[in-house]
Amino acid sequence: MNRAPSPVVVVGCGVAGLATALAAAPRPVHLIGRAQADPGCTTALAQGGIAAALAPGDDADAHARDTLEAGAGHNDRAAIRYLVEHAADAVEWLQAQGVAFDRDGDGLVLGREGGHRCHRIVHAGGDASGARMLEALAHAARQAAHVHWRDPCEVDALLLRGGRVAGVRTHDAEGGGETIETDDLVLATGGIGALFAATTNPPGADGNGLALAIAAGARVRDLEFVQFHPTALASGRPGALPLITEALRGAGARLLDDAGQPLMAGVHALADLAPRDVVARRVWQALQAGGHAWLDATALAPDWPQRFPTVHAICLAHGIDPRRQRIPVTPAAHFHMGGIATAIDGRSSVPGLHAVGEVACNGVHGANRLASNSLLEGVVFGRLLGERLAAMPARVHGGGPHRLIERGPAATPEALEQLRELNWRALGPLRDGAGQQAALDEIACHPALRTSWQGALSTRMLAAALARKSSLGAHYRSDG
Repeated sequence: MNRAPSPVVVVGCGVAGLATALAAAPRPVHLIGRAQADPGCTTALAQGGIAAALAPGDDADAHARDTLEAGAGHNDRAAIRYLVEHAADAVEWLQAQGVAFDRDGDGLVLGREGGHRCHRIVHAGGDASGARMLEALAHAARQAAHVHWRDPCEVDALLLRGGRVAGVRTHDAEGGGETIETDDLVLATGGIGALFAATTNPPGADGNGLALAIAAGARVRDLEFVQFHPTALASGRPGALPLITEALRGAGARLLDDAGQPLMAGVHALADLAPRDVVARRVWQALQAGGHAWLDATALAPDWPQRFPTVHAICLAHGIDPRRQRIPVTPAAHFHMGGIATAIDGRSSVPGLHAVGEVACNGVHGANRLASNSLLEGVVFGRLLGERLAAMPARVHGGGPHRLIERGPAATPEALEQLRELNWRALGPLRDGAGQQAALDEIACHPALRTSWQGALSTRMLAAALARKSSLGAHYRSDG
């Protein structure tokens, strides 16, 4: 019989999930996350801002060209066009949600980051942009009558009925859980950085949503393209590495080698502000040669810590005074350009399954993401998806039994640490086929990895990298 669409279930409480949930009004939304407005999620840790062509002399065409160049031409041009043409609207919408972007007497302050030929990065709270956006969007979601923010839990299985998504199964920290039925499931679960030994991502960025979609038979694409941020703090401590924002280089900080010579001299026309894959490889090469890579901010204006309070505090917490000392840096896994293959409006190959943000891949980033296009992607495509879901017509409900699609058992902590080291070696800034095949063989011979969903996901990524024989963007093969 005919009925109104069921409530949308959105899994993920970062910028993409929140933008989708807010834009889906008045359709009811159940918002699910491992924590409500998790201060450790990838959005909250984002120091960069949101890219938009707002400066005199800049325009959407220039933003599109920089996006395409950074992505090594592997991008979907229609997705780029939609992104850049809706960037200014995204900034306005965020301000309407309560995000207070940084301003001076002339209006919004625009910074510059790697790969951008213009100043077009809008920040909030200096280098606290992600946290400010998360705070504002989470507040808006809590105030929205159509959004029901459920208690923290994790989705560990999908329900399929007749080849269509019919719901999710959750579990919480106390061992409880439930089944939530829905006609429309949105995965906004972030990336896979936590599967690497060195990463800027929080532990929750472990590929959970991607693994669930793969188990349900969703088409995926570009899994081999992993971006490495060139300037994570080389802290020597376990866990996620603190990020040293690219905007600091945009303000004039320089990358140097042990001898104090410019690390990027002669490497790229944009030098320290070259696309991230180029800079990350150069930093990696310096480290692999037995040296160090340093970010020198000592020549910047004395008040720069007021513009970059997060970076300043991070350095001081690690015993470094960045106004007087160089900052030791290293590449670290930062962003996954690949993911669940989607159309621009978030539709996947599985009816009723939608994806947005880093877990999705509509091709907008190509082989290497342009700096500060990630928060923009989450807002622009999240709003588009939410508006489409709000306009969904009533449909005939088939009823009948459903199938439970589980992602598989999790790896033990010891096996997961081994997997993270394997991925770091085989899927790092410089790769080769022999290393990828060796990692595949090791996973296949390790029972705790072979049977785990993390091992299965890494196997798919390694196989995709092995299949791409030549270098492209962030996928740089030393043997191809």
